[in-house]
Formats: sequence, C-alpha cells, structure tokens
Amino acid sequence: MTVIGTVPKTGDAIRTRIAPAPSGDLHVGNVRTALYSWAFARQHGGRFILRVEDTDASRATEDAYVAVQEILHWAGLDWDEGPGVGGPYAPYRQSERREVYDAAVAQLEAADRVYRCWCTPEEITARTSGKGKAPGYDGFCRRLSYDQKAGHVGDPYVLRFPMPPGATTWHDLVAGDITVAHDQIPDFAITRSGGAPLYVLAAAVDDLAMRLTHVVRGNDLTSATPRQMALYAALGADEADWPVFAHLPQVTGDDGKPLSKRNGEVSLRWYRDNGFLASAMLNYLALLGWSLAPDRDVFSVEEMVAAFDLATVTKNPARFDVKKLEAINGEKIRALSEPALAAQVRPFLEAAGLDVPAGLLEAAIPLVQTRMARLTEAVDLLTFLFVDEEDFVVVDHEQLVAEVLAQLDAAYAALEEIGEWTHTAIEACLRTALVDELGLKRRVAFGPVRIAITGRRQSPPLFESLELLGRERSLARLADALAEIRGY
Repeated sequence: MTVIGTVPKTGDAIRTRIAPAPSGDLHVGNVRTALYSWAFARQHGGRFILRVEDTDASRATEDAYVAVQEILHWAGLDWDEGPGVGGPYAPYRQSERREVYDAAVAQLEAADRVYRCWCTPEEITARTSGKGKAPGYDGFCRRLSYDQKAGHVGDPYVLRFPMPPGATTWHDLVAGDITVAHDQIPDFAITRSGGAPLYVLAAAVDDLAMRLTHVVRGNDLTSATPRQMALYAALGADEADWPVFAHLPQVTGDDGKPLSKRNGEVSLRWYRDNGFLASAMLNYLALLGWSLAPDRDVFSVEEMVAAFDLATVTKNPARFDVKKLEAINGEKIRALSEPALAAQVRPFLEAAGLDVPAGLLEAAIPLVQTRMARLTEAVDLLTFLFVDEEDFVVVDHEQLVAEVLAQLDAAYAALEEIGEWTHTAIEACLRTALVDELGLKRRVAFGPVRIAITGRRQSPPLFESLELLGRERSLARLADALAEIRGY
C-alpha cells in the first residue's frame, strides 16, 4: 500500500500558505496555523503565501479582507506572495479566480468525473433522515436515467464528485498515518447551484496551481483531505506534486471545547486592542502545540524559526490560558527598551483622551515597566500625570477619610517647605514628616498621599511620581484632598 506524503519535501522549494475566509476577525487558532506555516517556510528559506478564500459571497466582506492583512502585518507574519505583494500565481484572492475553477470543472466534466445533482436540501433531508439511514447525500441523481435527467433541463443544479472505490492513506506530519475508506464519504458537491466553486474544489485547484508543498491547518479539516486528494488525482496531478498535510490539534477554552466566543476571546484583534504585544502573542501561540525546550516558555520569534519542526507538534488539544499569556506579555514588556515601550504605550494613553507631552511619558516609563502585564494598564497607572487638573478624579476616594487628615496635613506642610523637588529629597521629607514625627509605620504612612496624588491605591513609585508631576500640581492635589475631607 502506498502511503501518500512519506517522501520528504525540504529546502528552498518549500511553499506553505495561510488561507483565511474573510468573514470576521482572524481567530487565534488561524493565527497559530499561520505562525506554524510561516515559521516552517522561513526555516527552510521557502515561500509563505497568503491566499484569501472568499468564494462565499454571502459571508465574505471587504472590511474583513482588509482586516486580515492588517492583523497579520501587526503580528509580523509577512507573506512572500499574496494580496498587496503579487506573485507568479496571482491573483491570490479566490473571488478573482473564477476562470481557473471553471476550467477545472470543465476538465472534470469532460472526464466524466462529476455529475449534475438537482436535489433540493429538503429532498435530501427527507430521503436520508431516519433510523438506519446513512448520513450525507445518497447518490440519487447519479442513478437517474437519461430521460429523467432530460426532465431537469433548465433546473438549477450542483456538481457532485463520487469517490472512486478503495481508500486513501496518507502520512500526516502531526497525526501520523491516516486511512479513510472511500465508501464512508458520500458524493460531495464541488459547486454551488450558480456554478461558483465550493471550498473543497477551490482549495484543491489552488493547492496544485500555487505549487504548495505543505498544507498546515486545523484537524477539523482532516475529513476534507481524502476529498481533496481525490480531486488532485482527477485533475491529473502526479502524486509527487501533491502537498504534504499537517493537521493541528484544536485550541480549546477552559471547558475543553474548541475555543469560541462562548468560552473565551477568540479574535486576535481583541488581544491587540487589550494591550498584548505581537511578540507575546506569537510566543504564546507557538506554545499551543509545540515547545522550544521543556524549561523555556519565553523565546523570540527568531529562536522559534531556528528550532521549529512540524513533526514535534503535539497531537493533543491545547488549552488557551489567558493568565499564562499575560505572564509572557509581562516578560516581553519588561524586555523592551524604554523608548520602545513608550511608543507601544502612547496609543493607549491617547485613545483614552490624554494629552501626552513629549518627554514626560519617556520619563515615566521606568516607573511602570515592571508593573504591567498589559499595555492597557498604563492608562490607570499614568493618567494622573497627563490629565488636566480640573478633570483629575480620585478613584479610590473612599480611602480618604478623616483619620488620615493629620497625615495629609503633615505631608502638605513638609512638601510646601521643601527646597529641591527631586524624588530623593521628597522621600526624605515625607519619611521625616510621616514616619519619624508622626510615628507611622512605613506600610501605612504614604498610602493617603499616594491616593491624593495619583487617584489610586496602586500606582507607580510615589516619590518619583511626585517629582514628575511637579511641585505646583502635587501641592494642589494635596490641598484638594484636604478640602474634600474637611467637607469644604
């Protein structure tokens, strides 16, 4: 028995692809697939292709088409051929390749490999529903007589492909050898009633036309593989020119079911907009089925490319753990240079309506870099610096009660007399006033001052924050807090 896909394909001839259907935001599972395909191609000096599968006009949108490219660019998964880049097998958008599919259909019809089916969905359901009946299409139209077929002239139809006798066995780079008996596969449609190609036909035609060597995709599409291989053969392609398949395990939520909007956030855009770095996302997605080393959770994309091997991808489902992603994101944030982190944080501050003067953000970054797991946390941590005084709000105002009046009075009086407004001088001043003179413990001495200055119990380092805020604004906020407590 010949096992398809056992002959290795390596070197700079490697050609992989990501083939999203642009009907919404790109799913994290799709991006993991893209990452594995991209890394495999990059490691071998091959080509990574973006092919857009938008033949279903009822679902595909132009906005989603643009968004797919935007989010892949953000992630750094650049493609060598595809929309915006071109390539020798253009166009790479299936909605623009109708002539290619029509030619393949004509070839299959001429070879008598497909037949017309006029059955409505309701008729198929009526014939195949019920106890003891096999699911799927029952081949009804394949058995029609010439006269019966003639009676359907002018009626809408789809083209169906009957599997030949036998079975397909192929070597999957992740799952190992897989065998599917053809009698388990009902005759399947390859076109819609208007003649537009369905996924199984368009994908098979393009796999061959674009000379793909490897198809990496989720294992929910494993059942499509023998159908596509049968189409490769029917279209006359030599087995040596068929791609090798690697079906990845599902990404699941905490409930063990495939990750979806019901059990987690699935959109890569959501993670971008909620403060996750692209480098952290790729690092974490790589771990959903593969590892660089048993004791290494954090690594660079370059390290992944150098070590990645589809054969070492696990067969088991991978659970998406946001807490672990946040931990990796925090590590990546801490690894950034201060100017690079400032550039990443600035858009979130500006989106919150804050005016961020040049230089002040850069000065504040060292105060918050070790305190963030997400870039969005910079908004809460640094708003006190950039908000107009009339808009400053003490979020944790319930902590400013009469019992802390003496602390704030002492802090205000001491800071009002300070000569040099630096964090070292401020620290010495407040320690003297609150710890030495009032006899307060350090863990409680500065809390009210922190809240009055930053508006929150959790903030960047207090003394450095006071220095960046400046004497005038700092004293004004302490005065406002005192006035609020006294009921002015």
